[in-house]
Amino acid sequence: MAHYNKPYEMTQEFAASSVYKNSLSLTKFGIISILGGAFIAFGGLLTVMVAGGMPGIGEANPGILKFIAGALFPIGLIMVSLTGADLFTSNCAGFTYLILQKQIKLYGFLKILLLSYLFNFVGTQIIAFLLSYDVGLLDHDPWKSYLHHYAEHKVFQDWTTVFVKAIGANWLVCLGMFMGYASKDIIGKCIGIWIPVMLFVTLGYEHSIANMFFIPASIYSGAHISWTEFIVNNLIPATLGNFIGGMLMVGSTYWYLHLKDKQ
Repeated sequence: MAHYNKPYEMTQEFAASSVYKNSLSLTKFGIISILGGAFIAFGGLLTVMVAGGMPGIGEANPGILKFIAGALFPIGLIMVSLTGADLFTSNCAGFTYLILQKQIKLYGFLKILLLSYLFNFVGTQIIAFLLSYDVGLLDHDPWKSYLHHYAEHKVFQDWTTVFVKAIGANWLVCLGMFMGYASKDIIGKCIGIWIPVMLFVTLGYEHSIANMFFIPASIYSGAHISWTEFIVNNLIPATLGNFIGGMLMVGSTYWYLHLKDKQ
């Protein structure tokens, strides 16, 4: 027996996970979505505490600092995958399988994405405010200045740049979830998820749910960013780009390759 799934089987398992989520009650779906947002935020907080605590290394070797952040952040998505939590960005691919297979209608597709998005936001704020800012983790340098600089760079970019970088981000995030289904053991699953997610963070792409942690956490701790600037300049284009990246580059692509002819 093979110790891994083939791409066709990976696509089936990804789609099956969406069928399961769609069967849950609103209460259960809300809980796993809040957990999904919280786990991504934990990954973000870890990168701030480690990469942000290396200002000397960052000045001399900025590429190494980016890689360290990239290497640590995937812990959040690994926690999402292994615990069965829910994430808006991976749903952009997972529920695309269902709508293309005609197992869900457009209204249901959009409803599940909206609910996932809103509950993810709740989860990220639990970590950003209660377990980061409120307990003093972001009160002092170098972590405070690192986070503020990081968030300001994300917010004060060109709108189109954020949108395009968000397509790349969710292409890689959804690919990470997809590759996680290749393995039948935990170590292999973790490696499959880690590789693309490390890549997206190291390259500096834009992930809407991660940004729900980084930018509000910087706002709570005094960064010169308004909520309007965050939502208009970053969150909206990042969300739209993530939707397109997940839906087209992973959901539609692997549906066409592995499910369309079996429909």
